[in-house]
Amino acid sequence: MNRVRRVTVAPDETEIRLDRWFRRHFPGLGHGRLEKLLRTGQVRVDGKRAKSGTRLASGQVVRVPPLPTENPGRATPRPRPQSQLQLTGRDVAALRDSVLFMDDSVIAIDKPSGLAVQGGSGQRRHLDAMLDALRFDRSERPRLVHRLDKDTSGVLLLARSAAAARKLTAAFRGKAVQKVYWALVVGAPETGRGHIDLALAKRTGRGGGEKVGAEAQGKSALTLYQVVQTRKAAGQPISWLALMPLTGRTHQLRAHCAALGAPILCDGKYGGRTAFPEAVSFESAGAGKGGIPKRLMLLAREIALPHPEGETTLRVSAPLPAHMEAAWSALGFHASKGERAADDLLSYAEGLAHSPPGTRPGPRSGPGRARHSPGRR
Repeated sequence: MNRVRRVTVAPDETEIRLDRWFRRHFPGLGHGRLEKLLRTGQVRVDGKRAKSGTRLASGQVVRVPPLPTENPGRATPRPRPQSQLQLTGRDVAALRDSVLFMDDSVIAIDKPSGLAVQGGSGQRRHLDAMLDALRFDRSERPRLVHRLDKDTSGVLLLARSAAAARKLTAAFRGKAVQKVYWALVVGAPETGRGHIDLALAKRTGRGGGEKVGAEAQGKSALTLYQVVQTRKAAGQPISWLALMPLTGRTHQLRAHCAALGAPILCDGKYGGRTAFPEAVSFESAGAGKGGIPKRLMLLAREIALPHPEGETTLRVSAPLPAHMEAAWSALGFHASKGERAADDLLSYAEGLAHSPPGTRPGPRSGPGRARHSPGRR
């Protein structure tokens, strides 16, 4: 590495110590050498001097000076690039058209299905590499503060400054964020409203891909759900669920819906063949007339959290993307029916919070199971 790099701290690196961050990205750099770089101010966080024990926040920028390879036998990996993608005029226009809300602190975009938030192995085209298109009149590059799965569409927040990134990250970490998702699932849950309490742990999926599953020693994961409508396609029930995750585990909603016995439509990773019922008329590509595109039917519909500047609540919602709009039309669902779902789930959550101990959901040491409350259809 022979030039200065500026690397954005990823959402999953929040609260990691700076020295451990360097160990993760540059295992060939010794601790003594890092301490010297810190003392001389060559390594900085958001332009300021830092110490090895400094805790990082999502969206902060680490200045990485030219580094020697201290262990010739072990190649030093390059950090995540901020931007190596040559943006076209079409890319810039599409990203700017996706903006749902913008002020001095926050940008909310409608992330399309199929666009990864961050790069991975062989993944060069991703949102993090395209954020320069959303600078607008600012010198600072927008910063990621949370993530959505590549195949999930909907509301994604970006911070427009380091200060806003710290406050937004703290809101996510402190569970001050309310998120509502819409999903089409195969089947119909036994009750119209309930909660899924199922601990999850990461596993290696087929082909080495990321996947999670129920695990006794996994991280606690809790999701509230409500059935908005159910329709039958040649006798096969397809349900529209409103989902409110109270924890933020990888693939939580996809794994929880599958555990409920109602995998998300077109989610082959967690639902297998069940996620593509023969009774449903699919279109292989595009939104053909009367057909349903074979794309994950999961939308990050709404997000609400304290605004980083002031006492107000920031609430942003995203419309149905084209592939889900085609599915809603084919099945006879009406988007207006879901408008009260967020308020209904909040009321349900408050009721659970005031339930007697032992009957309300909370962190568990075991894998848990899908549990239902006597709700309404």
